[in-house]
Amino acid sequence: MSRNSILNKRHTALGSKLDGDTWNDMPIPWSYRADAHDEVVAVRTRAGLYDVSALNIINVSGADAESVLDRLVTIDVKAMKPGTSRLAAEVDENGALCDDIMIIRDSKDTFRVSHGSGKTPQQLKQLAKGKKVKVAADLDAHILSLQGPKSLAILAPHVDFKLASLPYFKHQKTTLFGRDVYLARGGYSGERGYEVYCAAKDAVHLWDSILEAGKAHGIIAASWNSLELTRMEAGLLFFPFEMPEGDTTPWEVNMGWGVDLDKKGDYIGKEAVLKLRGRERVKHTGLICDSDKAPPAGAKVLRGGKEIGVVTSGSFSRYLMLSIAMVHVKPEHSQIGTEVEVVFGKNKTVKGRIARTPFYDPLRLRTHPEGR
Repeated sequence: MSRNSILNKRHTALGSKLDGDTWNDMPIPWSYRADAHDEVVAVRTRAGLYDVSALNIINVSGADAESVLDRLVTIDVKAMKPGTSRLAAEVDENGALCDDIMIIRDSKDTFRVSHGSGKTPQQLKQLAKGKKVKVAADLDAHILSLQGPKSLAILAPHVDFKLASLPYFKHQKTTLFGRDVYLARGGYSGERGYEVYCAAKDAVHLWDSILEAGKAHGIIAASWNSLELTRMEAGLLFFPFEMPEGDTTPWEVNMGWGVDLDKKGDYIGKEAVLKLRGRERVKHTGLICDSDKAPPAGAKVLRGGKEIGVVTSGSFSRYLMLSIAMVHVKPEHSQIGTEVEVVFGKNKTVKGRIARTPFYDPLRLRTHPEGR
């Protein structure tokens, strides 16, 4: 079923043709007239406004909502407090990652699930059978993501609480420019940012109002190509691109933080995923290439002429002036500084070296300037 953002007229006015690849069945503004690299500079130094309404939102409510979601993911949903969100690993019966997912708790019995293009709807449907729970895709929800160091200054005067005190992965119901919204601190850029969850009828007004309020701070509307660049610089995962094996485990992509080892309750794939800990076939890590081009996704990574891994995502960051990639390599070749070669094309290899991620702001001081 195809979906459309209510903001499409704004995107076409900015130069987007909305004719590239869809994501979650929604046409998205991959590019505007502006250069994506210039948009990255704006996000890193001022603020950029993204339309990320292509994220899937599922409303889950009822007396059994908590227990159903607790069986869906590897984190302890029962320990979450209202007004908080958590990213989690969601695995199948074999312990393999099967979606991007964030659990958003609004109250004791009401949750929102934000997910990507994986198996969440099917697994949730199965778990909800016979339970006191209502599960419904929210096709009306729109999400505006304001990212950059000026995001706080732009939004703070227009909400009825002290926005500066809102911690990372916390959210609050409020009004913004006269419209009811959930305002959450987070994002996908490696910068301080806020996500505005709103109804479709309010999205255009909020989009225009945020851009107007941000003029003095140098705000721009930013395309998904620049979002892809910023998330690569920040070393953030994107399902399924960082899971090319098809049965990738959380441990193989450094997602141990998304599995609560002390969780007492059962969940899909629990026995399998815990058994696979310490049995990683590959190691997810970074790579810097000696090139002015982006390492192509799917490119082989070689060492001494032998294949040791694959590029999962790559880009040339003009902000960092580096050719960067996220790669899966055999664990014995994952030491930082290990010299490798990347196959860039037929009969062409480029030298590179294993590197830490994130490439940008390795201490995450931009997203957590107060240490939280």
